[in-house]
Parts: sequence; C-alpha cells; structure tokens
Amino acid sequence: MERTLVVVKPDAMQRGLAGEIISRLERRGLRIVAMKMLHMDDAMAKKHYAVHEGKSFFEGLIKYITSSPIIAAVLEGPKAVEAARNTMGKTAPTEATPGTIRGDLALEIGYNLVHGSDSQETAKNEIPLFFTPEEIFTYERDIDQWIIES
Repeated sequence: MERTLVVVKPDAMQRGLAGEIISRLERRGLRIVAMKMLHMDDAMAKKHYAVHEGKSFFEGLIKYITSSPIIAAVLEGPKAVEAARNTMGKTAPTEATPGTIRGDLALEIGYNLVHGSDSQETAKNEIPLFFTPEEIFTYERDIDQWIIES
C-alpha cells in the first residue's frame, strides 16, 4: 500500500475549502492514516520547499505557506501518489481538468489550494517532516473491499 502527503494550503483554509478537498480525496478511495492542523514556521517551510530554494518565487512561497494554518494529511491506497495528484489536477489551475480540485476551485498557480507529493520517494521524505511514525495509523475500513481489488 502506498502513502502520500497532502497539504491543504493557506488559501484553501481561508476560503473554507479544507473539508471539500479532504472529502474529494477520501471519496476517491484514499484512506486517511494521519491528519493534523498546524501553522508552518519558516524553518519547516524551508525544509519542505528546499527543492525550490534559489528560485525567484522561493521567498514568496515561504511567506505564503506560513501565512495561515494548514492541514497536513497522509493518505494511503494503491498508487496513492498518482491518485491524489490526478484528483488535485495540474499545478497550474487554468490547465487543470474540470472535475479536479484545482480545475474546479482555483484560478492562479500561486493559490492552487493543495500540495501533494510528486513521487513515492518525495512522499517518503515529506511525511516525516509533518508526522512521527506514532502519529500514522494502519487500519482497514469495511468499505475497502469495494474500493481495492485483492
């Protein structure tokens, strides 16, 4: 079973869209195995977005992600990274397909509502920034037999 990190970003929190975003991912069939609300500080934000350090938008990105509380979640399921990213839509909302989170609810790349790990390797590096192993739960839902083929 694969795991991915999803972050409901400040613009989604300010717009009251956290429940809808989490709900869409959960309705897709992904299982929430960890979730918390937190306010990222500069140090955590710089670790999370280290891949963008030195780019022209880096400082603005840090200011944005630390501007409001966020929700971080670990979601689990077959091909969780791919399923979550497809549900979110392309990074640039104007290029995202209608029916996706970004395609339906966002207009600008800087305010694209949600972050998702872009690979299994990235997820393995990102998840420990937000969660300890004790904060991640393994469990089965009765409905999983209707979502996940054995």
